[in-house]
Amino acid sequence: MNKTSLKFLLILSIAMMAIPACKNKDKKQDAKRDSTITKETSFNNLFLDSTKIESFLVANPSLKNYEKQFIDFYKSRNYEFAWFDSAGLIEQTGNFINLVNTSIAENNDSSLYDKQLYQLFGEYKTKAFDKKKIAQEDIKAELYFTGQFFKYASTQFKGADLDANQLGWFIPRKKIDLGSLLDSSLKNKNTQEFFGKLLNPSFKKLNEYLQKYLSIKKTHPEWDSLRMPVNKLKLGDDNPFVSSIKERLAILGDMDSNDGTSIFDETTEEGVKSYQARMGLGSDGVVGPAFVRSINTPIDTLIRKILINIERARWLPASVPETYVWVNIPEFKLYTYQDNAPLFDMRVIVGSSAHNTVIFSGNLKYIVFAPYWNVPMSIIKNEIIPGMDRDPDYLANHNMQVFGRNKSGAPVDVRQLPGPDNALGSVKFLFPNDYDIYLHDTPNHDLFTSSNRSLSHGCIRLSNPMLMAQFLLRNDSTNYSTPVIDSLMHKNKEETWVTIKPAVPVYLVYFTSWVDDNGKLNFRKDIYGHDNKVASKLFK
Repeated sequence: MNKTSLKFLLILSIAMMAIPACKNKDKKQDAKRDSTITKETSFNNLFLDSTKIESFLVANPSLKNYEKQFIDFYKSRNYEFAWFDSAGLIEQTGNFINLVNTSIAENNDSSLYDKQLYQLFGEYKTKAFDKKKIAQEDIKAELYFTGQFFKYASTQFKGADLDANQLGWFIPRKKIDLGSLLDSSLKNKNTQEFFGKLLNPSFKKLNEYLQKYLSIKKTHPEWDSLRMPVNKLKLGDDNPFVSSIKERLAILGDMDSNDGTSIFDETTEEGVKSYQARMGLGSDGVVGPAFVRSINTPIDTLIRKILINIERARWLPASVPETYVWVNIPEFKLYTYQDNAPLFDMRVIVGSSAHNTVIFSGNLKYIVFAPYWNVPMSIIKNEIIPGMDRDPDYLANHNMQVFGRNKSGAPVDVRQLPGPDNALGSVKFLFPNDYDIYLHDTPNHDLFTSSNRSLSHGCIRLSNPMLMAQFLLRNDSTNYSTPVIDSLMHKNKEETWVTIKPAVPVYLVYFTSWVDDNGKLNFRKDIYGHDNKVASKLFK
């Protein structure tokens, strides 16, 4: 493959996954025919009759789903050929074939192979092309290349045919404009820069690691389970098993190299800590049973998990704002970014398996200091009313009050007053949404030391709400200095609302595998069981 073809191959591969999103409610306008494109004005003087598209789709029903894309694409170019010019096949046709070949090889996906596509390409590579007399088979070949491009791009971009909403994922999922993609890939001079802006960085980073792990699978087919002869190994120990740990850590990239010795030195300890951190294990630098179980995870299992999360990365917006908040639910972690750079992070508590935190995006607009907690109806029914039945002083003991009852006298509106025992703590952060989910403080900060922090009813508890308030009010530090914020949080007796200007975008996402800001590949447990649902579509 020459350098030009390779460059186009990489660019187009990126583009397949990255066409901008449009709202689900939007209906794309029909393409307008560009009558300025004619045999006299166009560099390419090959055109087809519009009626040929309909007859072609009748003869090729597997491409019928792309009828609108066919019509819009060719109508917008006044039915000028795309894959041929007066000399025959254009260079991009070969580059498209190379792209398909690479995808088949990298993903071991034979479903991408289309026999007729390869036959046509082989035939027209050497066929004498008569520009004065366009034969019916030439038109069929032109349309077949377009159809296969649409089919391949759709498959590569959309991935599994699943409803992300069924997984509780409500970040708007991107749709693909196949015609614009094909047109841009054929015409754009600076294709790499153009398409580079359309791909979410999460996808790029995960795909790079996918290739690395596919390579590990090929070069280390003997990935046998390691058997540790002792209960644990730590800094200073001398044991033959240490050399096996070093080898594995070097292969996975947690150590730069393997010196082959059996000494558990400081470099080994740092390698162990690196592995533990990115796997969500306690980073104590000690090799114990949990470490060995984790590092024995088959490469195929890790590859499968990367592919599942690459699928999720396809659903994300191509880019994010310069300043935003990012919460990765399975990681139990919140990150803030300012001017495209990481600012700080903190531990969070998310919804339990019975009360999943919804995956969506919004805008942080309000801070509520000394908040009332308006108790959800489900908690009123399942906890408050039974508690009142057991203890007549239940409301007083929990600093609660009823301010609404139904006709039978049962409470339907209950709130907890501001105070040290308030379930929301001293502050909450609102991004208005349909799911009644927000960020908030908590009176019980001991829970943040737990490794499993899926404990809430769906909202997200913050380990450092003061830091979050300072960040959100950074543009008004004159009125909201640290002492003022502290007073509003801890000395205020009345609920106080403050508007965040400007509002800050927040993303609640679900990644069980991702590449962190230090360039390391991370894995976490699938706390809500979403991975299996995606896998059932990906790995049929």
